[in-house]
Amino acid sequence: MSERDAILAALAPVADGIAATLGSFCEVVVHDFRRPDASVVAIAGTVTGRGVGGAMSEIGMGLLARGDDAEDQLNYVTRTASGKLVKSSTMLVRDSAGAVFGALCVNLDVTALGQLRTLVGELAEVGTTADAPTTTFGDDVDAVVDAIVDEHQLRLNKPWAALSRDERLDLFRSLHQRGVFAVRRAVPQVAARIGISRASAYTYLAEIRAEGAS
Repeated sequence: MSERDAILAALAPVADGIAATLGSFCEVVVHDFRRPDASVVAIAGTVTGRGVGGAMSEIGMGLLARGDDAEDQLNYVTRTASGKLVKSSTMLVRDSAGAVFGALCVNLDVTALGQLRTLVGELAEVGTTADAPTTTFGDDVDAVVDAIVDEHQLRLNKPWAALSRDERLDLFRSLHQRGVFAVRRAVPQVAARIGISRASAYTYLAEIRAEGAS
């Protein structure tokens, strides 16, 4: 037995093992490029419907045409004539001199996954999510208030102590509009968070509420 024949023979049980591990949606094919019209010398699985003696695909032919300069083709997707969506990787087989003479090809039938992806995409479609805000979920309402206050600071990009009176009013206006002060104890919590007295906090809030009443 020649070196090349021995390598291909050794790959046959490898193909069986991969297919058995990945299951019925997997097919593993061993190709012998020396006979392109009947290149399949071992096959495990039925994704493409071929058997031993079957021909190589257009992808295999392209690799064959590139000879020893060919490179592995990994993680590509094709569709069969029957409509199956197939995700594949083709790894070249070389002899001890580095010459390409065959390939090990793994084909996965991902048709059902493609359909599931479409279904999930439609079910999850709620408009664009690119600008969706971060939301704090939790049992502790104080943590939610802190997160809203801190979000405002991130936008300002300056320490609380550096805020002008107008900027503090703007902060309280924003917090009021977002319903923060509907939370009991929110005013003293915000005051402590930004380093002002409770009296000042209540003054700012009164001014904001007066704006809404006018």
